[in-house]
Amino acid sequence: MDLEREVLVGLLLLSFCLPGFCNLVFEVQHKFKGRERSLNALKSHDVRRHGRLLSVIDLELGGNGHPAETGLYYARIGIGSPPNDFHVQVDTGSDILWVNCVGCSNCPKKSDIGVDLQLYNPKSSSTSTLITCDQPFCSATYDAPIPGCKPDLLCQYKVIYGDGSATAGYFVNDYIQLQRAVGNHKTSETNGSIVFGCGAKQSGELGSSSEALDGILGFGQANSSMISQLAATGKVKKIFAHCLDSISGGGIFAIGEVVEPKLKTTPVVPNQAHYNVVLNGVKVGDTALDLPLGLFETSYKRGAIIDSGTTLAYLPDSIYLPLMEKILGAQPDLKLRTVDDQFTCFVFDKNVDDGFPTVTFKFEESLILTIYPHEYLFQIRDDVWCVGWQNSGAQSKDGNEVTLLGDLVLQNKLVYYNLENQTIGWTEYNCSSGIKLKDVKSGEVYTVGAHKLSSAESLLVIGRLLPFLLAFTLFFIH
Repeated sequence: MDLEREVLVGLLLLSFCLPGFCNLVFEVQHKFKGRERSLNALKSHDVRRHGRLLSVIDLELGGNGHPAETGLYYARIGIGSPPNDFHVQVDTGSDILWVNCVGCSNCPKKSDIGVDLQLYNPKSSSTSTLITCDQPFCSATYDAPIPGCKPDLLCQYKVIYGDGSATAGYFVNDYIQLQRAVGNHKTSETNGSIVFGCGAKQSGELGSSSEALDGILGFGQANSSMISQLAATGKVKKIFAHCLDSISGGGIFAIGEVVEPKLKTTPVVPNQAHYNVVLNGVKVGDTALDLPLGLFETSYKRGAIIDSGTTLAYLPDSIYLPLMEKILGAQPDLKLRTVDDQFTCFVFDKNVDDGFPTVTFKFEESLILTIYPHEYLFQIRDDVWCVGWQNSGAQSKDGNEVTLLGDLVLQNKLVYYNLENQTIGWTEYNCSSGIKLKDVKSGEVYTVGAHKLSSAESLLVIGRLLPFLLAFTLFFIH
């Protein structure tokens, strides 16, 4: 390796073939829906996810082995000419799209998720173009000309995730098949040209069959993400929404301006790697927790991170301990036990919504997030319930604490990210119903609903995408 320089990801170039602003739709499904899973399976997934998250906040935390479980969603997209279908994890925390390619070393051969894995072959697509180090895309990615570059050298990448997993390969430009909303519950296919990674070598969990997919669809907020590429061309704006359905799985994920339902918003803290918002208070039932004022400062370690890519919710000691005391104090006769060394569980044969208090988070601009007992408690078998709240300090090696609100509190809510005016908002919503999106160019309003990839999963609509939490280091490899 003649050159290995760590860089911030720069602007990726994109040629997108739409005549104007549009709404795009991806079919997605929940990775775990319909599958039996142990708490360890949930935990190990969030461990990897959280490691990536904490790496974004502080690179020293890369490889953290203690976060919790996460529910993955994946989309089916067509790539190449003629297009072949690929199943890629929808990850709003990562910043490039990459898929496994022909000749890949240590790529999984099968998937326990139930999808048929594919390998992308640039030579089989009439529209593929290899990106070399002397092209503007490569120098823009590394924010400078590449030292020692020769015209025939490929522009390569290496992504290292917080759990130690890694993907390496080279960049390709090819058509990606997208679904554009053209009417109420109607879409039409359209092709866009995008730069993405062609995975040549996988390591760690990326080479495992347990959660294998064809790649990762990155929709992070860096300039290299798919949403940023689209926005850089002026074809879309950075506005999107998601609604995660905890009942049937899947839901809605939409790029586009939401006009219905209406919702309140709170400002996004500027200059953060994640969607960080100002948390002003926490109530359990009718009682406000007595919390230290410094907790609500919005440095890189404070504030609250909104992350639909993480399953549970992680709280610092100063919130977690009094919150758990209030929740469990509602049923003082419970016989508590610890499952998998980290989950507080108990037997309860009544309605949990009647037996436990709601939890309410209050944010700047008076935005409220209410979490009901049936959302923060989950069943592992008949009458056995576990608490989904996690202690974020206990999940990190150095005790670093964050407030991270994942699917545990975001499920069954429409969450709206307007990065044009730097706000996030939400409202309780039936995620199996439709939402109305406005086409910015034409002014037309379309209804987009949840659809299923299979009998168990749902469709996610994309018309603006969100940045989330997957830390990585990108290297040029010569």
